[in-house]
Amino acid sequence: MKNLVIQLTELVQANFESLGYDKEYGKVEISNRPDLCQYQCNGALKAAKVYKKAPIAIANEVAEVLKQEEVFADITAVAPGFININIKDGFLTNYINDIYKDEKFGCTVAEKPMTIVVDYGGANIAKPLHVGHLRSAIIGESIKRIGRYLGHSVVGDVHLGDWGLQIGMVITEVQRRHPELPYFDENFTGEYPEAAPFTIDELEDIYPAASKLAKSDEEAMALAKKATAELQEGKKGYIALWKHIINVSVSDLKRNYAALNVEFDLWKGESDANPYIEDMIKYFNDNNYTHVSEGALVIEVEEETDKKPMPPIIIQKSDGASLYGTTDLATIIERVRDYNPKEIIYVVDKRQGLHFEQVFRCARKTKIVCDELNFEFVGFGTMNGKDGKPFKTREGGVMRLQDLISIIKGNVKERLNDNDRISADEVDEIARIVGLSALKYGDLSNIPTKDYIFDIDKFSSFEGNTGPYILYTAVRIKSILNKAKEELGDFASEIKVPASDVERDLMLAFVRFSSVVESTFKDKSPNRLCEFIYEISNLFNRFYHENRILTEEDKEKKVSWLNLLALTVNILETALDLLGMEVPEKM
Repeated sequence: MKNLVIQLTELVQANFESLGYDKEYGKVEISNRPDLCQYQCNGALKAAKVYKKAPIAIANEVAEVLKQEEVFADITAVAPGFININIKDGFLTNYINDIYKDEKFGCTVAEKPMTIVVDYGGANIAKPLHVGHLRSAIIGESIKRIGRYLGHSVVGDVHLGDWGLQIGMVITEVQRRHPELPYFDENFTGEYPEAAPFTIDELEDIYPAASKLAKSDEEAMALAKKATAELQEGKKGYIALWKHIINVSVSDLKRNYAALNVEFDLWKGESDANPYIEDMIKYFNDNNYTHVSEGALVIEVEEETDKKPMPPIIIQKSDGASLYGTTDLATIIERVRDYNPKEIIYVVDKRQGLHFEQVFRCARKTKIVCDELNFEFVGFGTMNGKDGKPFKTREGGVMRLQDLISIIKGNVKERLNDNDRISADEVDEIARIVGLSALKYGDLSNIPTKDYIFDIDKFSSFEGNTGPYILYTAVRIKSILNKAKEELGDFASEIKVPASDVERDLMLAFVRFSSVVESTFKDKSPNRLCEFIYEISNLFNRFYHENRILTEEDKEKKVSWLNLLALTVNILETALDLLGMEVPEKM
C-alpha cells in the first residue's frame, strides 16, 4: 500500500503544478514541530529563488488552493515560507484501517528485491563467545531480519575465524598434552577417530594455554606457525584434528547464538576462501596489480582524493603466508560466484574500518566485483562497563557471553519472583525472554557507531526506555485483549475516528511505521526502530491511563479501542521480532 506521506506529497505536488510551479517543491514531510502541525511542506523556500517571489507569497498561494482539498483539516502558511498541514481525522482513520488489514502494516515490499550477504558474528573457533561478540551478532541479526521483511533475499554468514595461527597453537598444545594421538604419527595410515579427543570445555582451556605459551616462548610460537603452515598445505593428521576443532566449536557456537535468538544461513569461515586464493593471486600478478614491497606482495589502494595516507593492502607475506585481507578478498570472489549479491554488508568493530576500506578499494580496483555491487561497512562501538572501559568480569577478565546472559537473566528473575501471577514453572522461561530483551534492547537502542555503558540494573528495569518496559506494554495489551475476548468473543472490526489527542497521536505514530522500518534498513541503524517502539509504548500507556477500556459503556467506542489495541500489539510484536526479541504471555 502507498505510504500516507507519499499520498500527501502527490496531492500537494499536483497543487504546486496547477499554480505553475515545479511539482518537486511539493514534497511533504512529517512535522519536526508536532506541537504546531502534523505535516509540513517547505518547498516554497526553495521555489522563491527560482520564481523570484517572496517564499511566504508562494506558501500563501499554495495554501489557499490546498484548503479546497477534502483530506485537510487545517492548512496554514507561516513565515518565512512554511506550509503547516493537519489532516482530517476521517482520512487518518481510513489509512489506519488500511494498515490494520495490511500484512506488513503499510510497509512496501521492495520493487526490485536484492540479494544481500550480511557478514556478522565473526567468531573464532576453539574460543568461547565473549561480550565482544555481542554487538556484531545482534546488530547483524536485526539488519538481516529487516532486509527480509522488506522483501530482499538476505543471506547471513557467520564468517568464522578457522584458518589462522590460533589453529596452529591449538594443534601444538594438543600434541604437548597427548603426543600419543594418531594425528601426530607420521607413519599412521588408518582411519582417524570419529570422536574428538577433547570436549568444548577442554578445548576452551587449550587455546588460552597455547596462546600464553606462544607469546612467552619463541620455540612454541615457531612450532605453532609451522603447524599452521602444514595444516594449510593439507597435512592429513592436522586436517583431521582441525575438523574435530571445527565440529566441537561450531556445535557450541550454535548453542550460544541460539540463546541470543541469532541464526546464520552459512557457517563458513576463512578456510572456505582458501581454494580461491592461489588463482586470485595469479590473476592479480598477471594483470600487474601487485608489486613487491619489503618482501611482501602488495596492491596500492591509495586514491588522489585521499587527504591522509592510505597504506597498500598486503596480499602475501614474504614467507608466502596469507593475511586477513587475502581471505576477505577471496571470500568476496566466493560470494559473487555463489550468490551474485547486489550488496555485501559487514557488521564489524569500527576499529576495523581501515582494513575494510582497503579490501573494498582493492576489490574494485582489481575488478573482481562489478560496479553495481555495493559494499557497506557497519562499524560498531564498544560495550563498556560503568568505569567507561571495555566490559570485564569482576576479576578483570573478558566475560563469556553465556555468563553475561545468565547474569541478566538472574537479575530479571529476582524481579519476577515477587509477581504472584507467575508460577514457579513459568518464571525461568519468562526470565529468559525478558532478560534477553533487556540485553538486546540495551544494546540496539544505542547508535551502532557509538560506545555505550552497559548497566545491568538499568537495562533490566521494567520502567523507562528498556526492553522489559516494551515487553510489559505488549503483555499488558495482550492481557486486555484476552479479557475482552472472554466477554465479547471475536471483536475484529474497524477502528473509529479518534476521540482524544492521545488516540490521534497513536494513530499518527502508526503511519510512520513503514518509513521507520525502511530508514532503519537504509541506514543500518536498529536504534531508530527502538526509538519508534518506545514512543508507541509511551503513547499506549498514556491512552491506557486516560481511558477505562474494558469498562467503557459505549460498545462501539469500546470495540474501536480494542481494535486499536490489537493493531498496537501487532506492530510492537512485529518490530520486536525484527530486532530479534520475543514477547512472553505473562510478566
